[in-house]
Amino acid sequence: MKEKDIAPAFAALGHEARLKIYRQLVKAGRDGLNIGDIGRLLGLPASTLAHHLGTLVQAGLVTQEKQGRETRNRADFDVMQNIVGFIADECCSGVDLSPLSSGGSTTETDATSNKDSKALA
Repeated sequence: MKEKDIAPAFAALGHEARLKIYRQLVKAGRDGLNIGDIGRLLGLPASTLAHHLGTLVQAGLVTQEKQGRETRNRADFDVMQNIVGFIADECCSGVDLSPLSSGGSTTETDATSNKDSKALA
């Protein structure tokens, strides 16, 4: 995948309400949720949800399936895995991610050493 393919998904998730909706759909798993369920969980009105879900659908993050009078909304897990994979593929290439020593960062250690040196002088 390329940046131009991923950018719409990140743009859609850049809104707090849409991010909350998407996270609820991810939590719900493959069963998904209808608009009423999402509204009750997040305290958002149906009209607001419909608008935000439309954006998530357009970005390819969410699928919708009509079931009688209701519409089932589901996170598209294949798309989600592609996005996570896209980010992880470039994760910290050539960078050591091991935790810092218990003494903290180099600048903290240097500052402490300087303070101790001045006290001894």
